[in-house]
Amino acid sequence: MDSRDLADVIDDLMAKAREASSGRAARTIRGGHENALRETVIALLAGHELSEHDSPHEATLQVLRGRVRLIAADDAWEGMSGDHLTVPPQRHSLAALEDSVVLLTVSNRVP
Repeated sequence: MDSRDLADVIDDLMAKAREASSGRAARTIRGGHENALRETVIALLAGHELSEHDSPHEATLQVLRGRVRLIAADDAWEGMSGDHLTVPPQRHSLAALEDSVVLLTVSNRVP
């Protein structure tokens, strides 16, 4: 069994995001292409975003800290700490409305 202290991961990634010109930092905490799931913790500073990109497989987003906006086509969803969002199967972007950390879970397999 593998265990991680997410509080430590969150603090570390927020510090790295503050140092990065992109205002973000990420770490995959589980998985890779050989696993069915990949889990990545992403820190985004307020006002920064992950620009529009494709959603190749099923994915969910859990907000661990802060407040974010997930935008896809004409729809937008706001999530705050504790919220769980389903990532739509289309191009989308993610914006940090305040300093935020999310857990992105992506299926590596096509259903």
